[in-house]
Amino acid sequence: MYRFLLTPRWWGINVFVLLAIPFCVFMGSWQLSRFEARVDDQRTAEAQADSARTETPRPLAEMLPVDKATYGKRVTASGRYGEQLLVPDRELDGRQGFYVLTLLRTDGGRTLPVVRGWLPGAADAAEAPAPPAGEVSVTGALQASETPGDNGVSAQGGLPPGQTGAISTASLVNLVDDDLYDAWVTLGTADSGMTAVPASAPNGTGLDLKAFQNLGYTGEWFVFAGFVVFMWFRLLRREIEFARDAELGITEPDAPTSPEAGSPTAEAETDAAAAAAAAQPAQDADVEASTPVR
Repeated sequence: MYRFLLTPRWWGINVFVLLAIPFCVFMGSWQLSRFEARVDDQRTAEAQADSARTETPRPLAEMLPVDKATYGKRVTASGRYGEQLLVPDRELDGRQGFYVLTLLRTDGGRTLPVVRGWLPGAADAAEAPAPPAGEVSVTGALQASETPGDNGVSAQGGLPPGQTGAISTASLVNLVDDDLYDAWVTLGTADSGMTAVPASAPNGTGLDLKAFQNLGYTGEWFVFAGFVVFMWFRLLRREIEFARDAELGITEPDAPTSPEAGSPTAEAETDAAAAAAAAQPAQDADVEASTPVR
């Protein structure tokens, strides 16, 4: 009854199943590991943020370039405030508002973008407090340049003068002529009248939308594996039932040398036989007509 498993057709089916199931399980496990890695990054970032509040701030130069180890750490820098920009469409505590971004020309000669605070409502330069004059020393959380379109960062262009959609070197270099750090700082204590902007998690970490996409892909791959197993058993059961019916004489077993029913070869042979049968009476009539009557 199970002799059909040795046919080339079933050899192909079995090989496909044996390759598909491990592949689906591997891909599902890989997506799950990506999700677990993001969960670990989230926990690490939270622990790092808690420890950063009690750690002694370190000079900015010692913490560059920004990576996962230095992201969110408290740093200090000294210099003079220069040009001030607004960053619209930023949400804080469920309310829409804008960041007040001021460029700090450090003693080292380079310029550091500093978010001095957040204000509610539409971006308006008249509402943003002027930066302190003279030499200042700032302390805040170190952040990497933002990527437009990620983590709520606007990718909108054509903003009014004095505004930028993203706090990044690539965006700011088109607005100012300063030699910019590829980083920025958000003050731990905002200037008067504004709300401090909390440090964000690094891109590609934390429980964001991409993390839950990884979790969704995990489920999909395991469902695919289960579907392959289900279809294999369904085909096997169908073949067994057909073989049993053939043994009971309910259906005729396929002859190994004859073409399968429904195949192009079988259909062609059927059409040829029908054409021959239709042509036979005409041939008989021609023979009779050509035979002389005596």
